[in-house]
Amino acid sequence: MLKAKPNLESRIGTLKRDWAIVYDMLSRKDNSDFGWDEHKQLIVT
Repeated sequence: MLKAKPNLESRIGTLKRDWAIVYDMLSRKDNSDFGWDEHKQLIVT
C-alpha cells in the first residue's frame, strides 16, 4: 500500500525550494539579468 503523505510532503518541499530560487532571481534590485515580461508573460534574461 502506497502512503501519499510522505510523497506529498516531499513534493511540496521541492516546489517551495524551486519557487524560492525563482523569486530570488526576479526580486533582486541589483540583478538586471533577469526580469518578467508582462506582455509575453514569461521570464526574460
